[in-house]
Parts: sequence; C-alpha cells; structure tokens
Amino acid sequence: MDESKQYKQYGESKEKPEECVKDVIRRIVKVQEEAEDRCATSCENSIRQLRKPSAVNPSHTTIPFILYCADTCKPFMGSGVFQAPLDKKEDTFFGSIETPIFRAKRFVKGSDNCLQLELLLPVTESRDILMPELEDDSGTIAPFFPTDDLVIDFQATGICIIVNLDHFLGITCLDPITPIPFEEAPESHNTD
Repeated sequence: MDESKQYKQYGESKEKPEECVKDVIRRIVKVQEEAEDRCATSCENSIRQLRKPSAVNPSHTTIPFILYCADTCKPFMGSGVFQAPLDKKEDTFFGSIETPIFRAKRFVKGSDNCLQLELLLPVTESRDILMPELEDDSGTIAPFFPTDDLVIDFQATGICIIVNLDHFLGITCLDPITPIPFEEAPESHNTD
C-alpha cells in the first residue's frame, strides 16, 4: 500500500496536515454512531431528557452547562454582583460570586451569538452554597465539586450576564435539573 492511500485510509491528508486530526475524529465519530455508543452525560442526552421526562428523569426546567473559552481551553468563569440584607435593619451590602456553571436564559434580541446566561451555584449535601475562593487561574472546576461534601443541586442566583458565543470552543452539559429559586437560598454559604 503506498503512503498516500495509507493516509486516506485513516482520514489523514498529506496536503492539509492541520486537518488530519479533524478527519480522524470525524471517522471515529461516524463509526461510533453506527455502534450506537452514547455518552452517559452529554448535551444531546440532556436535551433528550428535558424533552421526554421519565420516572428516572422527572420533568425539569434547566440544563446546566460549563463553557470553555476558545483562547485558553479553560472553563469560563462568570462573575456577578449581588445586593443582600446586612442585618435585620434596612442596611444592605454588595457581594460577588464567580462560577463556571450556567443556564441559558435567552438570546439577545436580533442576535444569534449573544446569549443571556444566569449564574448557578452548587449546593452540597450539607445544604451549603459553594462559592470557593479561587486563588489562581488554574482553569479547574474541581473546587465547585468537592468530594467530601457532594453537590446535590444548584442554586439560581438571579444574576445574569451576556456572552458572545463566538468566544467559546466547548461545552459540557450536566443532567437536567430544576434549580432552587434564588428567593429560596439556603442560609449557609461555603467559601472554602
């Protein structure tokens, strides 16, 4: 077998080596689709679950997801500011949150690329809302999913941001949920 046929057999192209990986991945996906191998957690699966609830997956309202920035391949950390009561008086304070978990709210009118996202915060078994302090730009979501106090739900924050979808290269969808409304926030906040 000559070398050019060998490259084409594996989906590679001598003329455009930058497309070799894409070609191979396309072939892998095609063969795997034929084998009906599905991911346990995927955007396609989450959309299917939201559209067709079952006894195992009851009716939910939200597909939470994580976006990955095009320039760094790291998870996008959305941030926002909230105002809350300081004490039993009328005093208030401003605080901030940062999270890699979102729910899509709506596209900005007249745009296919600008999307309004609501920030979601993880809620643990001990009913803590996780707002970990991130010390560096490590690009990991691990602090939002601790192994010693498992995440069992998500809290809606009511804080929305607008993003341009052209700046993202990847998305990870979580299983469908119905987030806790922001008006019903648990009392404790964990900033570990």
